Amino acid sequence: MGNLLQCKNCVRYLSPPTAWIPAKPESRELLAICLKRIKTALQRVRLVDASFIWTEPHSKRVKVKITIQKEVDGGTFLEQTFVVEYVIHNHMCQECHRVEAKDYWNSSVQVRQKSGHKKTFYYLEQVILKHKMHQNTTKISKKPYGLDFYYSSKQDARKFTDFLMSALPCRYQSSQKLISHDTHSNTFNYKTSFSVELPPVCKDDIVCLPKKLSQQLGNLGQLLICVRVTNCIHLIDFRTLQTAEVSGGLYWRHPFHAICSPKNLVEFTIMEVDIVSKPSFKSGQGSLSNRHVLSDCWVIKSSELGMHEDYVHVRTHLGHLLKPGDAALGLDLKNSNVNNDALDHMKESNLPDVILVKKVFADRQRRRRRRNWKLQRLGAGGSSVSGDEDYTEFLEDLEEDKEFRKNIDIYIDGDQPSTADETEYPSVSLQEMLQDLSIKDDVEMVDEET
Repeated sequence: MGNLLQCKNCVRYLSPPTAWIPAKPESRELLAICLKRIKTALQRVRLVDASFIWTEPHSKRVKVKITIQKEVDGGTFLEQTFVVEYVIHNHMCQECHRVEAKDYWNSSVQVRQKSGHKKTFYYLEQVILKHKMHQNTTKISKKPYGLDFYYSSKQDARKFTDFLMSALPCRYQSSQKLISHDTHSNTFNYKTSFSVELPPVCKDDIVCLPKKLSQQLGNLGQLLICVRVTNCIHLIDFRTLQTAEVSGGLYWRHPFHAICSPKNLVEFTIMEVDIVSKPSFKSGQGSLSNRHVLSDCWVIKSSELGMHEDYVHVRTHLGHLLKPGDAALGLDLKNSNVNNDALDHMKESNLPDVILVKKVFADRQRRRRRRNWKLQRLGAGGSSVSGDEDYTEFLEDLEEDKEFRKNIDIYIDGDQPSTADETEYPSVSLQEMLQDLSIKDDVEMVDEET
C-alpha cells in the first residue's frame, strides 16, 4: 500500500520531491505519479502493463493493476499480475498555503483615477466580472483613488494589466522591490508592482481639447461632451453632432481634463425646442452621430422659473429627447469660474452661454423602485467609489445608453420582473437581461484607511 498527497484546494498531486502536478482521476499523469512511488521495487523486473481499477471517488483510494515480467534460468520468462492500492491524503501545497494566509502576494496591480466621480471604475468592475479576471487574485483592497489587486505570481498580474490596457484607455508603469537574495545559488526574490492610471475623464464630462488635438480629430470644436468611456474616449460636438474617438495612446500624448465636476451642473427648464433641419457642414469634418438630433433650445434655470423671461439660447445634441417643459442638467459657462488653459485661449465669441449635458428623467426614487434588473458586484464591500449616489447614476447611465451596457452582463432581479414604463424614462429590455446566477466570489474585499 502506498500514499498519495493531494492538495484539497488546487486538486494537484505531489510528484516528489517538490513538484505539484494537476492530474484527473485515471489519467496518464496520475498513473505516472503512482508508478513513480514504486519505482525502486520495479528496478529488477520489466513492467509490461499498468491500468487503473475503478474505485469510488469519495473513498480516497486508488488501485493500480500492474503486470511485470522477469527472466529466469533457461530463457524462461515469468509473468505476474498484482494490485497496488494507494491512499490519498490531504496536504496543502505551498502556493495554496500562501493564498490562505490572505497577506501573501508576489505582485500587485494598483489602479488609480484622479476624478471627482468614479463612473469609469463601476464600468471597469462589471467588465472584470464578465471576463472573470478577478479569480486569480489573492486579495482586493480599496484605496482613496482606486483599487489594489494582489496576485501570487507575476504572470497573473501581467495578464490583468494587459486586460486593463485593452478595456480602458490607460497607461501603466512597473517597478520591482528586492525581498531576498541567495548568494550561493545567485537567486533573487522580487515583489513586482504595476501602477495603472486611468484618464480623469468620465461619462457626461465637459472637456476642452487643445486646439491642435481638435484639428487632428477632424476639425472638431474644442468644447465637447464625453458620451462614454470604454476602450477609448467617445466625444461629441454638441453644436455640430460630430463625433470622435480618442484612443489611450492619443490621449496620453495630448491629455485633457474636464472643465467642471458634476456638482457644478445646474438644472435648466426647456421652454422651446426648434429642430435644426440643415446643419452647417465644414471642410474636413468627420463622422456625425446618428443617435442624436441637433436642435436650438431656449432655456431658463429652474430656480429662476417665473422670476423673469430672459431665456438663454442653447444649441444642443439632445433634440431627440427634449420637449418643452422638460428639465436638463447643464453648465452655466457664462457665470462660472473655470480654470482651464485651453479654455482661456479660446475666443469669447466661440464660448456658449450654457452647455446642456443630459436630460433629467422621472423621479429617481420611483425609478429605482421600478428597476427590474441588477448587477453583480466584486465582494460584499462593492467597488472603490464613494457613496451610493454615484452608483445610482451609473445604473441610470446604463438605462439611457444601449451602447454603454453592451459589454456588461445585466441580470433579472426577481423571478417575475415588473414591466417599466419606457415612455416615462428609459429602461433595459428583457432580451438584454440574463437569468440571475448564484455567483459566490472567492475574493475578499478589504477596506484600508490611509
